[in-house]
Amino acid sequence: MFETQSSLNSLHVKISELVQKYKDLSAENESLRQEVVRVKAQGEAKDVQIAKLEEDLRKKDMESDDIISKIEAVLGR
Repeated sequence: MFETQSSLNSLHVKISELVQKYKDLSAENESLRQEVVRVKAQGEAKDVQIAKLEEDLRKKDMESDDIISKIEAVLGR
């Protein structure tokens, strides 16, 4: 009887430890999931910013080409 009670107590302790570990890992998983969402949002915002900067650069290149064409026309080239 004492051995059975001891085994039951041991199982109870182990189950309690497993439940606590599960709760801890679940909380960590949720925290990591939120971090992934945040990092993805930052990445998307940076992608938008990069696209805008690339478009601005294309416009500046076109303006530069236009100015060079005008200068060459004035110089008769």
